[in-house]
Order: sequence, then structure tokens, then C-alpha cells
Amino acid sequence: MPNLRLALSQIDPWVGDLARNSDEVVRWTKQAVEAGAQLVAFPEMALTGYPVEDLALRHSFVEASRGALVELAGRLAAEGLGEVPVVVGYLGRSEHASPRFNRPAGSPQNCAAVLHRGKVVTRFAKHHLPNYGVFDEFRWFVPGDQLPVVRVHGVDVALAICEDIWQDGGRVTAAREAGAGLLLVINGSPYERNKDDQRLELVRRRAAEADCALAYVNMVGGQDELVFDGDSIVVGPDGEVLARAPQFEEHLLVLDLDLPAASSDHTDGLLLSDGLHLVRTELDDGPRAAPAAIPAAGIAPRLSDEAEIWAALVSGTRAYVAKNGFRSVLIGLSGGIDSALVAAIAVDAIGAGNVHCVSMPSRYSSEHSKDDAAELARRTGLHFRTVPIAPMFDAYLAATELTGLAEENLQSRLRGTLLMAISNQEGHIVLAPGNKSELAVGYSTLYGDSVGAYGPIKDVYKSLVFRLARWRNEEAGRRGEVAPIPENTIVKPPSAELRPDQQDTDSLPDYDLLDSVLTRYIEGDEGRDAIVAAGFDPAVVDRVVRLVDTAEYKRRQYPPGPKISVKNFGRDRRLPITNRWRRG
Repeated sequence: MPNLRLALSQIDPWVGDLARNSDEVVRWTKQAVEAGAQLVAFPEMALTGYPVEDLALRHSFVEASRGALVELAGRLAAEGLGEVPVVVGYLGRSEHASPRFNRPAGSPQNCAAVLHRGKVVTRFAKHHLPNYGVFDEFRWFVPGDQLPVVRVHGVDVALAICEDIWQDGGRVTAAREAGAGLLLVINGSPYERNKDDQRLELVRRRAAEADCALAYVNMVGGQDELVFDGDSIVVGPDGEVLARAPQFEEHLLVLDLDLPAASSDHTDGLLLSDGLHLVRTELDDGPRAAPAAIPAAGIAPRLSDEAEIWAALVSGTRAYVAKNGFRSVLIGLSGGIDSALVAAIAVDAIGAGNVHCVSMPSRYSSEHSKDDAAELARRTGLHFRTVPIAPMFDAYLAATELTGLAEENLQSRLRGTLLMAISNQEGHIVLAPGNKSELAVGYSTLYGDSVGAYGPIKDVYKSLVFRLARWRNEEAGRRGEVAPIPENTIVKPPSAELRPDQQDTDSLPDYDLLDSVLTRYIEGDEGRDAIVAAGFDPAVVDRVVRLVDTAEYKRRQYPPGPKISVKNFGRDRRLPITNRWRRG
């Protein structure tokens, strides 16, 4: 039985940065070759970054991607890496018109290629295009109609791209028909809670259906709202996990696989399942001796639920700041739980020395909140200053008569204006502290709480905010470090502190109850009657549904934030702002 040493390069591509991504492919390929790899694979669209969205519709970008691919093949050979086949994703285009999809020749495609000995030896396009949730690939791409099989060291390796294994049939069934010994899948699979468990069951099931080992390589890092968690996996035909990469870390997963020898059948162009045409490429003349021994690839331990979410929030924040050319962030630190959690995330993401916080007390700010903000700064070592807004507030009230909600919101808008002024002056990127519960029901002030370029906890319900704060403090204890978030910040009743003795429960249901209703209405798409039938108070449900429906315009104006749930506010959930339907 031939032996194949496979290297899965779990890297973080940057969208649009072809030069950087090419450098990374070369750098990680070199590491793989030094480890004795005989086949190296990179994630989906690793050359362009993923997702490229409407950049796919720009002819110049498509051609730049195709040109960079050819240059990369030559560069790998020039640097002595050309003997090892490299599978890399890129943005390509169709050679022929697609009447079925009413698309002309030259339309964009989500492609991958095999680079070997200085040449692009085979190219293929993604067959199944996802068009749900955060995906809009039918908007941009034309599907492929081939099953590429590459013969490497006497093993037939079938190739697929991400969604190709999330859908039944297609390249999975075709790989079995072609007698492949390995199904290699390159991926840009975004993170959401518990997806690692779902992903493992998927690859096990598809390996059984393809009747061969399956290798799944995924990217890491963040791109706007999306976070990629890696979690690259290799399983045997029986579903046994042979190797698994860590979550949220760049990593080179190298392992030896004993695989069935390729058959003598060289049939090319054979029509397989789903109308796929078999395309074979032979890269060598048979099996070779296994390279020198290396340490076992191993199975990386899984993160706990809270640790996984925390890693996603930190990864998304770090990526957004760095990839947009910033080094530092600015946060309005009130002493409340939300801004405290955002500050702790930022410290973990980019270091305390790059986190700047401002306390902006008004006449209604409690002493304990001011003290809690200062204490968090002391514990974490971030930059901290206090700028009272009372004089500005009094000046506004002297100029115009404001009462009630207008008076309350003025305080928030003054803080937003001050944050943006400091941002402009000092060059920090502002982080918005709103959580998913507040955004859902509109419990935030436009041009106040919503000010910022990124919202690290935008997709985190308030009840989870408290869980994460406690977990982060406990994690600090396990590491022998100082807990970043003051205990008083966690245990005190939440309040916007915009009027005397205000508490969130004055305006909203208890957060555990509120979040239970919101989860059903938002993630579950359950209507009002279904939620009531599940045992919730009709009056509470009616109130929550009304608040959610009427706050859509506010959410549209909130900055992006890392997606951790099955349905976030943004790419996942797209409802009309002007909408008279009120039955949920």
C-alpha cells in the first residue's frame, strides 16, 4: 500500500493582498517540504483571500489572480519547491459559456489549481455553490463540472472545494466512482458555535460515502464579520480521526497516510455522478519510499464553549484592526459589563499597550461605575483617561430645551462625538460595545452607542456576555494572572446610567428571558404564535417582537462584528426596514 506524506497548511489569507498571500504559500510550502511532504494543500481562495464578494465581478482582479497563480507556480520551482505538488485556491474564470446559468464565457469562478514543476498542471472550479446564510456564491460564480483526480506517488487523489462536501452527491459520490484513494477538500468554512462538532460528523460521513480517506484543510483569521477557525481534519474511510489541527491558529498539519494504490484505469472525460466529467492528471511514475520519520501529527484538544467563543471574538477583532491598517483601538469605558468585556477582548487581541479607553461620566454616572472603569484599566494595564461630559451636556441644555428620552440620548451622542474626535486626532479605531440583545430590541442610541468601526460583541447576547466575563476571569486564575474584569462590574444590575437610579429592567425583560425569546425569533425564525405555544408569556413575546421589528433601521447603521451564532445581524439576516408585517 503506497504511503503519502500530506501537509495541510492552515493559514490566514488577506483578501485582495495577492503578493502577501503568495509569499505565505511559498513560506508554508517550504516548511512542508522540509518536513518531507509529498503533497501540500492550502485553503479555498488562499491566493485572493475569502470571501472576495463583488471583487469577483472586477475583471482586473480576476486577471490579477490568474496571473499571480502562474507566477506562484514559477516561483515555487525557482525556490527549489517545484517537485512537490501544491493545491491552492484562487479566483478564476470560465472558459465556456454557461447557458443554464445565463452566464457568458469568462464569468468568475471559485477555483483551485495544482502547481507542479513550475506549471499550473490542472485547474477546476467549485461544483456546489452555497447560497444561504452568509454565502452569495451564485451571485458571483459559475459552478464547475469536473472531478479532478491527481495521481501522486501511486495514489489517486480527488479534489474538491468546501461546499462540494456539504451537499449530497457531487464530487463525494464521483470520487467513489473514480476509485480515489484520498478525497482532499480545501475550505473557507466560517466559524459559528458548535460547528466543529458538525464539521467532524460531516467529514466522517463523506469519507464513508466516498469510501476513502478524507483530508479537510480550512483557513483561520477574520474577514469583516466572518471568523475562520481552522480545525483542519483528516479521517480514514471508517471515520477514524487520524489528525486534527488546533482551532484559531495557523498550523501546518503533516501526516503519513497509507492509501490504496491507484488502479490502472486512466479513463479521462468519463461522465460521473451529477454530470461531473473525470479529469485525471498524472504527476509521477509511481510509489516512492516514505520520507524520513516525523513526529505524529496528533489530534489537537478541543476548546470549551466559552474558550472557543472567546477565541473567535479575539481573532475577529485582531484581524479587523490589523488588516485595515490600524495598530490601536479606542473604547468608551463606562464601568459597565459590555465595555469591560470589549476592553478585555481588545487587550487579548492586540495587547494592552494598544488599547486606549476613555471614561466619560455625566451627572448620572455612579461612583462605583467610575471606580470600576479605573480598576479594569489598572488590572489590564491599558491606557486610561477621564473626560467628563457634564459641561458639554449643560451647554446643550442651555441652548435648547430637551427632556426625557431626548435628554438621555444626548449624553450617549456626546460620548460618541468625543470618541470620534479623539479617534480623528490620535488615529485609533473606535470599538462599539453594543451586544446582540440590545441591538435586537433597539436599546442603543444612534450616533452614540453605535459609534465605531467594529463591534466585538455585536453577535453576543447579554446573558452570554456575563458568562464570558466570568469565564475570562476564571481563565486568568487558571493562568495565575490577575482577573481583568472587576467583580462588581459583573454582579451589579446593568444600567445605561442616563437618568437617576436607572436599570435595564425598567425598559426590558430580564435578560435570560429576553434572550430566550430572541433566540427563537432571530436564530430560529419562529413566529409569535410558535413562541407563545412554547410557553412564553404572550405579552412579553408581543413586546419583544415589536421592539425587534421596529429597530431594523438602527441595526443597519451599526458597524460589523464577528459572527459567532448561526444567524447574526448582517450577512445572515436580511429583513426589510420598511415592513408592515407585525405577526412575527
